[in-house]
Amino acid sequence: MPLNWPDTTVEPAVRARGLTKRYRDTVAVRGIDFTVRPGECFGFLGPNGAGKTSTMKMVYGRTSVSDGELRVLGHDVRAELPAVKRLVGVVPQDNNLDPDLTTFENLALYARYFGQSRREAGDRAGRALRFVQLEDKARVRVDELSGGMKRRLVIARALLNDPELLVLDEPTAGLDPHARHLVWQQLVELKQRGVTLLLTTHYMEEAGRLCDRLLVMNEGRILAEGDPMALVRERVGTYVVEVPAAAMTASLLQQVLPVTRRQLRIGSNVFLFNDDNGAVLDRLAGAGPDLDQLLARPANLEDVFLAIAGRGLDE
Repeated sequence: MPLNWPDTTVEPAVRARGLTKRYRDTVAVRGIDFTVRPGECFGFLGPNGAGKTSTMKMVYGRTSVSDGELRVLGHDVRAELPAVKRLVGVVPQDNNLDPDLTTFENLALYARYFGQSRREAGDRAGRALRFVQLEDKARVRVDELSGGMKRRLVIARALLNDPELLVLDEPTAGLDPHARHLVWQQLVELKQRGVTLLLTTHYMEEAGRLCDRLLVMNEGRILAEGDPMALVRERVGTYVVEVPAAAMTASLLQQVLPVTRRQLRIGSNVFLFNDDNGAVLDRLAGAGPDLDQLLARPANLEDVFLAIAGRGLDE
């Protein structure tokens, strides 16, 4: 038996079977199946409108399940929603903080919603501020914080009920690189503590760095699922050469076919997915475009989506 064989006796953190969400005449999520293991970071990738946020909202009970089965931390979301809400923390897309309150007041007031005493709520607010490195901003009003600080404060708020599952919808959207790295460090620490993370993101580096597994969605369906780097290797290969479409003649394409795994035209470029950029460039050299017109790079998760759906994740 493999050493890392999954323990099937452990209740999944999230289990969805035939999960469906309808909004009047629109089907946002179309009967998807997925399982999130306890303690892992599980990611959702896809363009706007793919069904990612609708799926997340069903997990934490913001919107109802239209059809199918959804269990979160051992509870049926439809029948036991209060129990689910007690165990889940949520970081929504928007920084929906109260601008008229200080950072400490935002957290302490929110903690009271979970039945905590004033003293306990204050203690938890202080610990949460220390965790996200905002303790020196405790008496600062929210509207005086930077965007990165507000995002960290929203994460701190999501931790006030000691959640077993943390749902994060675009947690670093709009942040500068420094602020993004601070958030990543805090999420890694939470994962090391055993908190299960459910994440949507448009940042490929973020997904590759944080996610143990992820799925790619489009138009409410799952297109691929697995380990991030394994998905890249399996779906597109190790490398990519981008060639201007105007320079990619039929004869040139025939020359590179034997050393590429897949070829795809997106906009004004042809993407040559392969496992040996050197071999591809050798065949292109002297037979087509100047090498300075080409972009040779490692393949990434964006390429997986391009290959599967024929468009980018930011569309």
